[in-house]
Amino acid sequence: MSKNFVEELRWRGMVHDVMPGTEEHLMQEMQAAYVGIDPTADSLHIGHLVSVMMLKHFQLAGHKPFALIGGATGMIGDPSGKSMERNLLDEKTLRLNQESIKEQLSRFLDFESDAPNAAMLVNNYDWMKDFSFLEFIRDVGKHITVNYMMAKDSVRKRLSSEAKEGMSFTEFTYQLVQGYDFLYLFQNYNCTLQMGGSDQWGNITTGTELIRRIGGGKGFALTCPLITKADGTKFGKTEGGNIWLDAHRTSPYKFYQYWLNTSDEDAVKYIKIFTFLSKDEIEALAKEHEEEPHLRMLQKKLAEEITVMVHSKGDLEKAVHASTILFGKSTSEDLKQLDEKTFLDVFEGIPQAELPKSELENGLDMIGALAAKTGFLGSNGEARRELKQNSISVNKAKVKEDYTISSSDLINDRFVLLQRGKKNYYLLIIN
Repeated sequence: MSKNFVEELRWRGMVHDVMPGTEEHLMQEMQAAYVGIDPTADSLHIGHLVSVMMLKHFQLAGHKPFALIGGATGMIGDPSGKSMERNLLDEKTLRLNQESIKEQLSRFLDFESDAPNAAMLVNNYDWMKDFSFLEFIRDVGKHITVNYMMAKDSVRKRLSSEAKEGMSFTEFTYQLVQGYDFLYLFQNYNCTLQMGGSDQWGNITTGTELIRRIGGGKGFALTCPLITKADGTKFGKTEGGNIWLDAHRTSPYKFYQYWLNTSDEDAVKYIKIFTFLSKDEIEALAKEHEEEPHLRMLQKKLAEEITVMVHSKGDLEKAVHASTILFGKSTSEDLKQLDEKTFLDVFEGIPQAELPKSELENGLDMIGALAAKTGFLGSNGEARRELKQNSISVNKAKVKEDYTISSSDLINDRFVLLQRGKKNYYLLIIN
């Protein structure tokens, strides 16, 4: 192979552990590797992106990537790094989730071409569903000792934790099920490498052990570090929950903002992991950023690259445009171009009042809009004063006391944005 996959990951800071011999094995010829993806939702979130990037780099290096949807394991729950068992899903939900996830993965991986290294999507439910319990413990379970399983970090942590519920047999056997996946892919697709987060090392090496003992072959393992944030808060989470790849769950504007607000320290790390920019490009950017950190060049480039990759160039342009509305010079026309979800995301958390549509029939006077009907300003007198001082805007346009708000002012047929000065916003929701 011309491109050294492990070396590429290494300079990007994406290697935590790698089994001896993996690098040499991948340099011989085209190999196959897989990453397991948990199908507990109908969308991936940015916590999944590292694994997806690994698969993409693998494909770019000329190898064949497999994305394994954990349909069977999604029905069990994985103890790795978790203190509680997760909810179990039925088959119909898992299948729907699988379809949505494949669609998202196809933005990164080539599934469709007839190239020998086209990506494949597999679901472990397809080979686990016909396995009886007796067959499994006879054909798989007898090859791994309890001592071996107990020595795994994920098991030890759960057993030594103070959680009253302890660890169920279901969870304890999880590593055998995941190990069998690796054996199955090795035997049926000649897949010799499993990749994942560093918390998966124990489960992955159980797979290499099964390949050695049952398959009579050699499997390899590579893990990446778990992504953290410099300030200690959890990567990929906000107060509103996960940052999803699905535009309906997390709008492109919010997605873009998440990366834009990355700290300098994290941006240096993330731009290597979450973009395909070359080493030279990243080093040049980092140098520019060091010289003029206030311009936040690293953050802007990171946010641009990843938003285009996950969404589209058009979505990026809308997100950048929406980002200027709060702080830049924008007009009512700019506001009217925002779809409702983005509009609400941009003005999330600002004070608001709901008024019936009847209030606009004869026009809503500005004193009522600012004070009497909403409480945006403390009194009618204060409202008059601010209007005289020319500091009040409706939908970004300055207004005087004689202005009346009518249905023609509505954004998305239901919002009116009031503003005092540069930074004080108030949202009227007309129902």
